[in-house]
Amino acid sequence: MQINIYAIAKKDAAFQVLEEEFCMQCRQFGAEVKIFELLPPSVLKAQKISSIKAQQSYTQTFHSYIKPLALNIALHPQGKSYDSISFANLLESARLVQFFIGGAYGLEEGFVQMCRSVSLSAMTFSHKIAKLVLCEQIYRALSILNAHPYHK
Repeated sequence: MQINIYAIAKKDAAFQVLEEEFCMQCRQFGAEVKIFELLPPSVLKAQKISSIKAQQSYTQTFHSYIKPLALNIALHPQGKSYDSISFANLLESARLVQFFIGGAYGLEEGFVQMCRSVSLSAMTFSHKIAKLVLCEQIYRALSILNAHPYHK
């Protein structure tokens, strides 16, 4: 299984260490998890103009990464909430899973509709926290699917 996490964000060395630890742990279950922080100049420019332009720039940045045969998941506050077991079941049969974390202004509705929409929580998280929580939940899901004792 290949799992890609695309985020409109800057790298943060302190969080990167923790994210990489979860990604490394996923390998024991045959899953390769990669994180891509994307922050092209067009996004930085658009964020200074308006929230609508910012959202459009996020869509443009992510659009080429959408794969028709992949399980494309947009993290979105109004997305479906899953418990850990149902999240594991969501990932179970996918060979390629792609997560998209928008920028500060969220994702355009049109982009969200191209994906399955998932909410990590009713609370709002910074990108740093959202990526870390997502990495941990991916590891937990793989642990559940492989009857590993991490999930108790």
